[in-house]
Amino acid sequence: MDKNLFVALVITVGSAIPALSIGKIGAHALDAIARNPEAAPKVQTAMILAIAFAEAIAIYALVVALIIKFV
Repeated sequence: MDKNLFVALVITVGSAIPALSIGKIGAHALDAIARNPEAAPKVQTAMILAIAFAEAIAIYALVVALIIKFV
């Protein structure tokens, strides 16, 4: 099979799953803040950290795609 097909699949899956995860993290964080507004700073800190980890997965997918393409 063509390398470009594998690169496209890696980028598609590697960006779709973190995007869904970030959306779910944000939705649950907003739900938690709506239930307990006093805990907003703690929830927001945990949310930002979780979003950063989810975004790191997309960056790893980009690195893997570049390795597949050029090696």
